[in-house]
Amino acid sequence: MIMKSVCLCTREIFKDADFAASNAATTTSNKGGVRPPTINPTTNPPSILSSPVEINKQITKGVLRAKLSKRRHLVLPRAISPSYLDELMPPIVTHLFEPQSVTYNGGVANVKNWKISCYLEVMEGGTPCTNPHEGMKRHCWELLETCNALFAIWYRQQHACNDPNTSTYKTDGNDNPIVSRLMTFITRYTPAPDENALLKHVDGAGKVDGSMVLALPIDRWTASKEENSFEGHGGGLTFWDGKMRKNTESGKREPEEIVYDTRSGDLAFIDRAVWHQANPITRGTRWALVIFYKVER
Repeated sequence: MIMKSVCLCTREIFKDADFAASNAATTTSNKGGVRPPTINPTTNPPSILSSPVEINKQITKGVLRAKLSKRRHLVLPRAISPSYLDELMPPIVTHLFEPQSVTYNGGVANVKNWKISCYLEVMEGGTPCTNPHEGMKRHCWELLETCNALFAIWYRQQHACNDPNTSTYKTDGNDNPIVSRLMTFITRYTPAPDENALLKHVDGAGKVDGSMVLALPIDRWTASKEENSFEGHGGGLTFWDGKMRKNTESGKREPEEIVYDTRSGDLAFIDRAVWHQANPITRGTRWALVIFYKVER
């Protein structure tokens, strides 16, 4: 992962024992009120995480850097093991992925008819569709549960010492927030119009507590990597977040624009109502897993 600017942090407040001591893994669904599993290198399959023992430390240090720049997002390179994702992807791209066509009122990033995502879990009432893909959900379950735990760890760090309205939440036995998935989907971007990007937007119209975006591998199973690769032809994520800066063209003060050239395993944690986009691609295909979260209060 490559980004435009790098923030430096000179202090660290993490203790490795905090991560290794937890062992009460429990199940989380997309319905509210269930505790996330605790990530424990002795109980969780180490193949899912690139650095099982170090992940909490990486999140803590990353949040400290982000807060110094007043950013409310964090992108961790290779948080999820690319090797694990290489094992997960073949069934997804060969037969599980079934995009569902949905229509959003007013559109999402100026796209009204969205038809490049397969929904594993949807909000109550069947938003944005009423037929989530149970087979895809079962296939990705282990990964989804791991994402829950990572999001809970990040959210606790991100909202430490913040406004009581955002830092007061129900906690599990490890003082991490209890989170639930509101919506989960896998998206396949192509160079076609209305399929090549998801331009500047906030997730869930700002009505979710946060979200995650996981970059998935380039599809090497339905065609050659050379044919499906988007590398060098766009992609990645852009955020408008952090310290306000003067726009030299408009003269207005605007948040910093940060671009990440994400690759397989890179994981973005996004706080509520942070503007961002999935950057356009001009060739190949690009895959991503997206989860919207609710924090129980």
